Amino acid sequence: MTAEIHPIKIIQSAFPGIQDSLAQELVEAGKEIQVAPQTVICREGAVENTFYIILNGEVRVTKLINEAENRLLTHLRPGDFFGEMAIIHNAPRAATVTAVQPTTLLEISSQVFSDLIERSSSMSLAMVRAVSNRLRDNDEMAIEDLRQKTRELAHAYQQLAEQEKARSQFLTTIAHELRTPLMAAAGFLQVVRTGQLQGDSLNSALETISSNLQQIMNLTNDILFLQEMDLILAEFQLTDVTALLHTCVEKLRLPTTKSPITIHFNLPTGLPRVPADPKSLERSLSAVLDNAVKFSPEGGVIEISASFDAQTLSIQITDHGVGIPAEALPHIFDRFFHLDQAGNHLFRGVGLGLSIARQVIEQHHGNIQVQSPLGLGSTFTITLPR
Repeated sequence: MTAEIHPIKIIQSAFPGIQDSLAQELVEAGKEIQVAPQTVICREGAVENTFYIILNGEVRVTKLINEAENRLLTHLRPGDFFGEMAIIHNAPRAATVTAVQPTTLLEISSQVFSDLIERSSSMSLAMVRAVSNRLRDNDEMAIEDLRQKTRELAHAYQQLAEQEKARSQFLTTIAHELRTPLMAAAGFLQVVRTGQLQGDSLNSALETISSNLQQIMNLTNDILFLQEMDLILAEFQLTDVTALLHTCVEKLRLPTTKSPITIHFNLPTGLPRVPADPKSLERSLSAVLDNAVKFSPEGGVIEISASFDAQTLSIQITDHGVGIPAEALPHIFDRFFHLDQAGNHLFRGVGLGLSIARQVIEQHHGNIQVQSPLGLGSTFTITLPR
């Protein structure tokens, strides 16, 4: 027995009031053992019949929560004991006990300890207190776990409700966005079939039909593109971002019924190529440009700039339009979310463009962020790894 350890004194601190003779009997009935750090002394769920008193060192007590989280319950030190629950009602261990440092334990069999409890009121009282405290701690932990689960369920329910609302609004918007150009195209087609239109009137009607059919095709392609991204991994190749941005602008359909929109490039020379899928990256950049045009109802300038360092390439697309309300900013990249109104301006859309943009950028292991003070325009920053 180590000279620095005084088992009788430690037992008397664990069971205040215990007689010297009973403490001595407990020491003689037990077995002193040494355990190394990280040694598992008791394992949760095991059926054992041993009681332990810590004579020296330190142990930690942990419990598995929800079959995933190994939660720390407490640390025990000299004068503390554990293993009493299994002795009292022969139940499996309720927690795992592991040595934190070199630890000396007094190991006592259940039968010997039960006999001593019957003969010592102080030991019985200490045992009752210990069991009561640990049951109370377990109850508090269980209550907190229930509260946490309630919060998680409420959050999950809220998310499901919001998603369901978004899907419902999306279907309503899709129906409207499809019906409007379909009815317009069908109406003009009927007029054309009558043969009453000639010359410029006929060409104008055909152009209107073509424009409305193009809207339907664009919407259908967006929906199919999202589905395709979920199913098919893109093949990356080194891509010239400068050329890609110019292609996006050339294909951009600027509105003819609004004040003129001017696009300025501010791209540094020698902009490096990045690994990308050109087709999907072009679609992502076009979606952000379309958004910049959409939120510039009074015309103005859209600026395209870029910068790079050793690890990343960043693209900034800035408009000076109406901006985005603060409450809408956290949702603008969500699928199906679209902004109906900003100030006195009404906007159409189904909420797929920026969702496509974000999904593409994330597939490229990059990120997209936005700054948009209401009334002062928006700046979208796309960062791609080199």
